[in-house]
Order: sequence, then structure tokens, then C-alpha cells
Amino acid sequence: MRIRFIGTAGPDGWPAPACACASCATPPPGHRHPTAVLIDDTVRLPPAAGDAAIGSVGGKGGTTAWREGETARLPPGYRLATTADGIALTTPDGSRLLYIPPSTTDGPSFQATTDAASASPPDAESSSAESSGDEQRGGSYEVVLLDLLGSPERLGVLRRRGVVDERTHVVAVGIDHRVRSAAELARRMALWGARAVPDGAAIDSAEAPVPRERARRTLLLGGSRSGKSAEAELRLAAEPYVTYVATGPKGRGDGEWATRVDAHRRRRPAHWATVETTALAETIELARTPLLVDGLGTWVAAMFDECDAWEDPANREAVARRCEDLVAAWRRTPQRVVAVSDEVGLGVIPATSGIRAYRDTLGSLNQRLAAESEDVTLVVAGRLLPLQ
Repeated sequence: MRIRFIGTAGPDGWPAPACACASCATPPPGHRHPTAVLIDDTVRLPPAAGDAAIGSVGGKGGTTAWREGETARLPPGYRLATTADGIALTTPDGSRLLYIPPSTTDGPSFQATTDAASASPPDAESSSAESSGDEQRGGSYEVVLLDLLGSPERLGVLRRRGVVDERTHVVAVGIDHRVRSAAELARRMALWGARAVPDGAAIDSAEAPVPRERARRTLLLGGSRSGKSAEAELRLAAEPYVTYVATGPKGRGDGEWATRVDAHRRRRPAHWATVETTALAETIELARTPLLVDGLGTWVAAMFDECDAWEDPANREAVARRCEDLVAAWRRTPQRVVAVSDEVGLGVIPATSGIRAYRDTLGSLNQRLAAESEDVTLVVAGRLLPLQ
């Protein structure tokens, strides 16, 4: 199957006409046109007006698509159907493409697919059973086209179900000024194991997709409201299985903190698991999925609480031992781990011995974990400064 991309942008193109945002000020006019693809120089998606009937995709009305079984207007051997995911095209040689219109990425069918019973990868027996089911549905697609800027977690759900695997070409469509630059677009595609091709480009489904490259251990540093947590979530948004490790207090009795915790919870993909624990070294050692640890600053504070080390310097040795255990687990883990930590010590010198000890402990822990990480990045005002 050969796919030629006539356009790859959202309905208004990118840059959008008359838009004064920073994203639209950079690309030249007509840089990307509204999404349209041509398969084998024969079938166009989405269909042009008058090409076929108006149907419904994923339970959302008003989306242009061929009705299932209505193939009279298609060339011989091509089959097109609406599914719970989007528009599925099968070519004469059996290759399959899934096109997910932007209007279906947040619809009822998408929400239903995120409510998975298990937060961990299936074992061998259940994996075999799931694979059998996927084979009955046709297995993975050769090509998937979707609006990744609007819903990268959708890709994680598709991977979780086996609809997308390492052989699938995942291509972003609906691209627009939700991303600030072409460089940032390319960075996100690399994080998610997808790509954004220019208008006019073509891909052949028989060619192997570009392999995914992911850092095993990532440390994201930043100050308060720097965007470090949002960046951590972005790093893992398209993974099929993720365990979010919350190390901070739940916020009981503190309405403002509880509001912060709830905002983080609602921002995370629904199919992620959440573990609330301060047993961080043990959690990393036993992990079966990628981990997002948020964050190390609250974990060190919890260690000072548990060891009664704020006022008693003699108890700080116990905190140091727990930091040693964490560094050892971080060094040994085979799983992908993204950790968020506070960059401390840039302000005034703390007034009390306990807070100075906390600052020094967290700063030292950040240094030691950074030395054992493939990727260390400082986040400032939502912008990234890679640290070599």
C-alpha cells in the first residue's frame, strides 16, 4: 500500500490564515494543508464531498465516511468500513489502514477503550488469548493515521489492544498550531514512536517503520510550575502500560493541595495505573511497566517525616540509606523510568537546619540520579534545556 499525503494539517491548515500566534508566525503560508491522503493513487481519505455517503464513525454523527458495506464507488478489491476506532481500509493485497478522524479522538468509543481491567502487561497465557482475539479482528494495521497532538494517549490504547505494534507506520495528521514549532513537532513524534511527514510525501507500507528510540532512565528537573510534570506525562503519553508513582501526600485537610493532586489525576490518561507509595526503591525494583515518578522532592520530604529527621540530625543517616537504596534501584532497573524532581538551592539559604538538610539531600540525590540517567533535562517556563 502506498500512501501519498496531499495535506497533513487540521481544517484551517498550518499556519492558520489570519492567526497571530507564535506557532503560526514561523512556518511559511501554505506550509501544511488540511488533511487528505491518497491510497494507491486510487482511494482518497477523508472522502471529498460527493464521493460517498455521509455516515458515522465511533458513534459521532456528522463525520464524512463510507457506510459499511457500501463499496460500489470503490475500485475492485478495496473494502472500507466504519469501526469503533475510525475508518478502516483494506486493499486488494490485504494491507490495512486505519484513519481516525479528529472528531472521534475524544468520543464515547475512545473513552470506553481506556477502561482496561488490568494496568500491567498480560502474562503469556492471557497475551496469547488476546492475540487470538486480535487476529480474529484482523490483528495490527500496517498504517494508522490519527491526530496525535489532540490525543497521544489514544495511541497508547491502540498499542495496548494490539491494533498498533512495532510494524505499524503511525503518522500524525490534523497538525496545527497546538504545537509551537516544527522542531517541537518532530520531538514529540520521536517520543511517541510516530512521525509527521510533509505535505506531498509518500510512504510504502511494505517498508519497515523507523525504530523507536527511548531513554531508559529520564530525570526531569525544574522549579515550581515549570512544566516538568506535564513534560513527564508527555514523554509516556503513547505507551500502552504506565504506572504513575505518586509520592506526595493525598491532601487530606489541605484543600489547595488536594486541588493540585486532583488536577494531576484528571490530566493523566485513563488507562494508566496509579500507585501511592513512599517505598520507591522497592517499586522500581518490582516494576513490570514503565514508571512515572512524581516526584522526588515530595519523596525526600516524606523520608524526613518517616525518619523524624527534620529536627534530629542523628536521624538523617537513615534518610541517606534510603537514598542509597533508591540510587541502586535506579541503576539496576530494566524498565523505563521517568522521574520528576525539584531543582533546589537557587534561592535564599533556608533559615533552619532541617530545611537546609532537606535541600542538600535532594540536591545530592538529583546529582547521583543524573549520573545514572541517559536523559537529564531542566524544564524552565515549559521549555526544555537538555543537560549533557
